[in-house]
Amino acid sequence: MKRRTKIVVLGSALLLTAGVASAATASDTPRQRTTASDAPRQQATASDAPRQQATASDAPRQQATASDTPRHREAAALTGTAKLYRSAGDDITFSFDAHLAAEDKADPSKATGTFAFGHYLNGEGARAEVKVDCLLTGGKVAVVSGVITDSDLPGAEGKRVGVTVHDLGRHDRLGYSWASTGSPVDAKELPKCVSSAPFEKVLKGTGDFTVLPWRPAL
Repeated sequence: MKRRTKIVVLGSALLLTAGVASAATASDTPRQRTTASDAPRQQATASDAPRQQATASDAPRQQATASDTPRHREAAALTGTAKLYRSAGDDITFSFDAHLAAEDKADPSKATGTFAFGHYLNGEGARAEVKVDCLLTGGKVAVVSGVITDSDLPGAEGKRVGVTVHDLGRHDRLGYSWASTGSPVDAKELPKCVSSAPFEKVLKGTGDFTVLPWRPAL
């Protein structure tokens, strides 16, 4: 914001004669010349503009520095969706969104998230949604467990189930806690983070699972 200042001269200066005023005006001419001689100073000031431009060009550096703020890596995770291979054409799908926060690194039972699965053949089958209560990962293998919160399979709600995933790129494998019983309903009380070996294969081109390895302080 520019401020303008007006200087008002009062008093006897107003009573000066015209001749004295003219003489004083004439005597000011050298001052104007001197001012004109100061032009190089203005030019020099103008030549400083590249410095300002250089300063402005430094802005990307500041932005880059701001973007370098470290983000906390979560302790473990299992994500992704894929179908399992069955020669008979069964439609079996598993989806995972399970996470263990960095601050809960020492306690896998504080994992959060959900996972879901469904098994259909010839229009018949069932599906289930699960609330995660434990997540353990090591290398590219994950074991996740949780309690079924919603299902159209009678007797399934309230049951704890576990799933194992081996992240092998395009050749992932999967196993589940009811592999030996055939149904989650028939399984006995299951501890957290317990499942079977990953004996099932993912159907090529139907999706992918991603495992973020857990790195506990040992």
